[in-house]
Amino acid sequence: MTPDSHQIATDWLVDAGLRPTRQRVSLAELLVGDGRHRHVTAESLFDAAKTKGASVSLATVYNTLRAFCDAGVLQEITVDGSKSYFDTNTHDHPHFYWEDEARLSDAPSDQLVIQRLPEAPEGVEIASVDVVIRLRKV
Repeated sequence: MTPDSHQIATDWLVDAGLRPTRQRVSLAELLVGDGRHRHVTAESLFDAAKTKGASVSLATVYNTLRAFCDAGVLQEITVDGSKSYFDTNTHDHPHFYWEDEARLSDAPSDQLVIQRLPEAPEGVEIASVDVVIRLRKV
């Protein structure tokens, strides 16, 4: 990691109202330190942290990802009801799920057209709409 990536990660946490602990900064550097958006699983972030020499447990990674989601700086995308991916781009946008690679990537938002949603039942409102387009090689 670089001094710039450390500062980017620290600022990201502080701007979100999160205390920049050593472990949070280490994980935030991997997520946003280079200024690019990415999709990670808890396991892939844990592996990347170990490779970089960060001292974090898998449980800490899960708890930190949850805290980042609660603070609104990560978006959780669930595939198949069991596999969660975490996206640093929190704006509404569709995703491609590459089944053969178990990988998530952004899909072009400008090509997605949703003309009408069903009305929400009485007493509730639609909070969000997640679009995951599953891809498979032919």
